[in-house]
Amino acid sequence: MPAGRPALTVTLTAPQRADWPLRLAGSGGIAAWQEVVVASEVGGWRLVEVAAQVGDVVRRGQLLARLSTDMVNADLAQSRASVAEAKALLAEARANADRARELKPTGVYSLQQTQAILTAEETAKARLLALEARIQSDQVRLAQTRIVAPDDGIISARNALEGAVAQPGQELFRLIRRGRLEWRAEVSAADLSRVKPGMLANLSTPSGQAVKGTVRVVAPTVDAATRNGQVLIDLAPGSDAKPGMFARGEIDVGQASGWTLPQTAVILRDGFSSVMRVGADARVSQLKVTLGRRSGDRVEIVSGLAQDARVVLNGGAFLADGDLVKVVDAAPAVPPKAPAAAASAAGKR
Repeated sequence: MPAGRPALTVTLTAPQRADWPLRLAGSGGIAAWQEVVVASEVGGWRLVEVAAQVGDVVRRGQLLARLSTDMVNADLAQSRASVAEAKALLAEARANADRARELKPTGVYSLQQTQAILTAEETAKARLLALEARIQSDQVRLAQTRIVAPDDGIISARNALEGAVAQPGQELFRLIRRGRLEWRAEVSAADLSRVKPGMLANLSTPSGQAVKGTVRVVAPTVDAATRNGQVLIDLAPGSDAKPGMFARGEIDVGQASGWTLPQTAVILRDGFSSVMRVGADARVSQLKVTLGRRSGDRVEIVSGLAQDARVVLNGGAFLADGDLVKVVDAAPAVPPKAPAAAASAAGKR
């Protein structure tokens, strides 16, 4: 070792090969998978009951609101009375027609009279059918006075006010179908082709809670303004994610090997990532490196460092180019274990 006083006693390490999962970074809003508008199908009737509030978890067919039934009940009663009358008239017309058919050979009734009696029977039948159809119509209108949930879900908005008069098509509630949420992640056009349905994703809500998801749809087009494509990711239930939130996360797209170093071996100096390489003369030289993925306490070195180089493990920030160091107990080159969590694609190759 050349003469001189060492500036620092250091431990060395060398790049090690590791297979790490690849993740693509994405960001975007959280939205309802499907938001259903629940509207009134009839108009002119007063809301007499509102049975659901924002945030309520409802089941398919559950009552959300109820309209006044006074008018439709009256119409239904009138229709039923008309049907009873029509049945009586049909019975009379049928009896007359049967008599006319029996007496037709005798000539008691003229041909014109016989035809008129038979026509009256058919008219009575038609009238009864029309009135029975009107009963069905009234029953449908009666059913429409019950505003029910079209599917399981969560009430996300409520415009129904008790005492208000509903209008046809008026929005009364909004329902998040089945409570399902999705993350609409924006991914660069260059990376979009690497994303496939079924891939796993991880994101963080504004509160910091980690949420898992699964890619459902990859957009077939790219936004002409941002050059990003949208990936729709179904979120696992039970998180604090809400529609309208903005989230950042990553999508697992496979695995790739790379050369890695402990993060303590990398220093930030003059705005660049560097390592302090130790030569055979025990003097250090600063090398700028390009970083890639990170996982745990290790970072990928994309370029700038030879695979057989020896670098300072700790304390590189206290050294300068040309400093003499004393090397002790070089770290053994044991390949690192595959990380439990996927590495981030923060650094671009």
